[in-house]
Formats: sequence, C-alpha cells, structure tokens
Amino acid sequence: MQPTAVTWVLLGLVALKPRSGYDIKRVVDRSIRHFWAASYGQIYPELRRLEDEGWIAGEDNPRGGRSRRVFQITTTGKAALRGWLAGRETRIEMRDESLLRLFFADTLTFDDALGLLRGRREGYRQMLEYLRSLDDGSGQPDTPFVDVVYRWGLDYCEWGMEWCEQQERRLRRAA
Repeated sequence: MQPTAVTWVLLGLVALKPRSGYDIKRVVDRSIRHFWAASYGQIYPELRRLEDEGWIAGEDNPRGGRSRRVFQITTTGKAALRGWLAGRETRIEMRDESLLRLFFADTLTFDDALGLLRGRREGYRQMLEYLRSLDDGSGQPDTPFVDVVYRWGLDYCEWGMEWCEQQERRLRRAA
C-alpha cells in the first residue's frame, strides 16, 4: 500500500488509543497541526482505505443520534507503523507561503516588503501564543517525545521571531 500524507498520523493516533475520525481531527488540531495538518477531507477517506487494507478495524459506536465509527489499529497496522518509525530515511518538507512571498518581495516597495517580514514575525508570535495555550497548567507532563516536539515548536517560533527582527535590522542597515 502506498502511504499518503496522513497515513502515519492516523495509524499513530489510533495506535495510542481507539478513535473516531472526529476524535482524530480534534487531536491533530490540538497537537501536531503546527507541523502536520490533516483535514476531514483527508482523514475520512484514509480511514476507509486503511480499514480496507486491514491496517485498522472500525466498529460502529453511535453517540446520541449521530453515527460514529471508532477505529483501532490491527496487528498488520502496528507492524506497518513500527516499520515506518524504525526507518532511518527522514524527509523534511517545507511549504511556507510566507517564505514564498518573501522570495518575491523584491517586486514590492521596500516598506511593503518589510511589512511581509513583520507579518511573518507576527505569525510566529501567534503560533507561539497558541502553542503556549496548549499547556493546560495541570502539571501533568506530556510523554517524553510529545514534550520534545512541543518544545521544538516553542523554540522554533521564538527563533523565527528573532530571525525576522534580525533580518529587518540587517535590511534597514543595508538600505
């Protein structure tokens, strides 16, 4: 089976505990969205595909008047997930619309181009604020590697804000 952009997200989350598509979307939005987004339009078709391949098993579990299907990982799915996790090939993709705009900013006035850089800094600030809001203050630590990724997000946003400030100062000096 050829994995999609959300295959490993779904398998990983279902391996942690059985979940519905709605549950998966909620967890994605509150945890990994800052580096790996998944829409309902990706989640539900992939859940069907993974179930058809035997990597997950679903069970109808309606809530109230709503239909609901809860999925759990199968032995085959666990093997696939472990194989992917054990893989040493790591591809880091970067699709960043803000960087794309900066790349073409020379077509703007200097002040408008600097506005893009300030907008990028503001985006980092907003993401940092969002990430900090995920800490529920309960004092309950995340699992070690969830915490590693969370700290990466915090550090990345802080670095990004500082980088934008440095670049704005550099560009102003050079102008």
